[in-house]
Amino acid sequence: MRTALLAWDYPPAPSGLSTAAREIAESLGEAGADVTVFTLDRTGTARVGGVTVTGLALPPAGGLARLRRWGSIGHLAAPLAFRRAVLAAHARKPFDVIEATNWYAPAVLLAERRDLPLVTRSSTPAAFTRGSAPNLRDRLDGGTADALERRQARGSAGLIANTASHGAVIAQAYRLSGRQPEAVIGLSLPPEIAAGARGAAYPEEDAPVRLLFVGRAEARKGFDALMAATAILGREQEAGALPPFRLALVGVPPEDLPPDLPAPARARLDPRGRVDAAALAEAYAEAHAVLAPSRYESFGLVYQEALAYGRPVVACAEDASARAFVGAPGAGPLAAAATGPALADALRPLLRDPALRLAYRARALAAAGRFGRESLGRETLDLYGRAVARGG
Repeated sequence: MRTALLAWDYPPAPSGLSTAAREIAESLGEAGADVTVFTLDRTGTARVGGVTVTGLALPPAGGLARLRRWGSIGHLAAPLAFRRAVLAAHARKPFDVIEATNWYAPAVLLAERRDLPLVTRSSTPAAFTRGSAPNLRDRLDGGTADALERRQARGSAGLIANTASHGAVIAQAYRLSGRQPEAVIGLSLPPEIAAGARGAAYPEEDAPVRLLFVGRAEARKGFDALMAATAILGREQEAGALPPFRLALVGVPPEDLPPDLPAPARARLDPRGRVDAAALAEAYAEAHAVLAPSRYESFGLVYQEALAYGRPVVACAEDASARAFVGAPGAGPLAAAATGPALADALRPLLRDPALRLAYRARALAAAGRFGRESLGRETLDLYGRAVARGG
């Protein structure tokens, strides 16, 4: 089967969507598919990991790059670039199917083509990551993005969700009139991450206790609760009630820290910004525990990465994926809510008790490795076959 996969970025770009795109592409390639990835983060074409990667970066002086800077209508710039490139390649050698993320609808202008069925694999909708729009322009811009995502989902010949609960959320968010994603397919971890994790010993129980957050400084990730909890626990540590601790923030540059952050929190933070794969692996290996207090995750790759390293995960019970992947196997404590006090309550025993950290580590290791490339590729190709039959 010949497949076109549309991606905003692709490794070595350090993002969750990038990692997911590579796992999907390479798992399909290993399952026997002919895969071409179209991505906006580079130019040129190369053969990488058994798949063809074609860069569609918009020239800064070009018309689509200028269009992209406009509110609302600017969301069509990338879909136009993807449509033009995919249809040109399709004319030279036909594709059987296209796959794209729902995130900002890169394939919306390719939806509803019966000769080229589209499969949408749903990540978190863009609306879930935006804060409240301060003005009419931003509200219109967000509304356009949401409408394009709904249109792409509704025009897809196949829909994939990472978990069953996420599938239900997608059906409601895009008002799919009772239509649920036809497949629930979990994502795999890159082989080098899984291999590196298996060889990573747990760090010595010396001071300070090293904590890790991987993500962006946004409300969906629970970053506000994380900063509030760090301030609470920092004050307690200054009073001698807790051992020293440090919190590394991967994906968060210093300028993204709240300007009014209390001194007890700021003194314990190490904001590292975006890092490459080697630095991310080192951060996991150094950590005694991983903090992931997201309010919502479509899947939660950070949970899977932390479990692979055998690191206790402090997550939030508001997130269904956290309840399934962290809470159910007992791989870490769940905060009752994404608030500073609730997160501090969940984390405090871990800071105090090395034996408790080791107990959670054992359960994290037992829960790791639930998803692999073999099942990802096989189940995706099965859904593709149904989409092709429906599209034809």
